[in-house]
Amino acid sequence: MKRSAELLSTPVGNPPALAGYPRSLCMPFFYMLRCSDGSFYVGSTRNLEHRMSQHASGAGGEYTSKRQPVELVFFEEFDRIDEAYAREKQVQGWSRKKRQALIDRRMDDLPALSKKRFGPAAG
Repeated sequence: MKRSAELLSTPVGNPPALAGYPRSLCMPFFYMLRCSDGSFYVGSTRNLEHRMSQHASGAGGEYTSKRQPVELVFFEEFDRIDEAYAREKQVQGWSRKKRQALIDRRMDDLPALSKKRFGPAAG
């Protein structure tokens, strides 16, 4: 079971942004970051606050360490870590437009963004 919360344009190194969230931050989470180059990073973790501190310090991984600063733009809480990891893998396969629709909470747009579009054959 997942629960969602919205944090738009929240600097990763800013723990007060998460302080109002009522659940334990040691629950499994799926999250998305917007990097300084405009790309999105998706991940999952058992402790969101700790993971955000890692990303802010440059120790969150090679991808985000080269694209500082990063912002937490979306997260969902799950009951089990395998559910959060499955969501991470699902969203990793999504287009940028579909990820942005999720961040913007445009859930009705997600099915249309899943459909492949084939243009005219190059000749």
